[in-house]
Amino acid sequence: MRFLKLMAVMFMVVGLSACGSKFKTYNGPEVTHVVVNKGARKMYLLHHEKVLESYKFDLGFAPDGHKTERGDGRTPEGTYLIDRRNPNSDFHLSIGISYPNKADFEQARARGVSPGGDIFIHGQPNKDKSRKSPDWTAGCIAVKDREIEWIYAMVKNGTPITINP
Repeated sequence: MRFLKLMAVMFMVVGLSACGSKFKTYNGPEVTHVVVNKGARKMYLLHHEKVLESYKFDLGFAPDGHKTERGDGRTPEGTYLIDRRNPNSDFHLSIGISYPNKADFEQARARGVSPGGDIFIHGQPNKDKSRKSPDWTAGCIAVKDREIEWIYAMVKNGTPITINP
């Protein structure tokens, strides 16, 4: 009897720890497109024309305009792809955006600058969980940690993302 009680407690602990995992499982409709409206600070996960989820977010420290070079604090505008995932990110979880594309590289090269890179949708910093001021990133799209957990589960690599002004 004592063994059974011990086993029951172990299963409960394992079950509860799984609930707290940052890795969620999503079995709903496929996210076919991510749309980001920078001005409205709204991101939409779409299944074709249907909105599955929407999120508020923060941007880079200079949010207006298209990213043109490393360090400008802007978030790119245009259509890109979700192209990578980082489960060990400095920002809880993160999914990468395929910036810079060929046109971004060419534009930056013509100006003699680096286009920058490493643009992500990510959660809050792991080291400092205090509330950040609006538009605090270096050009990324930042959401709450519990939101990036679902975005990470729902949005697959290869999904198009359109970032509008």
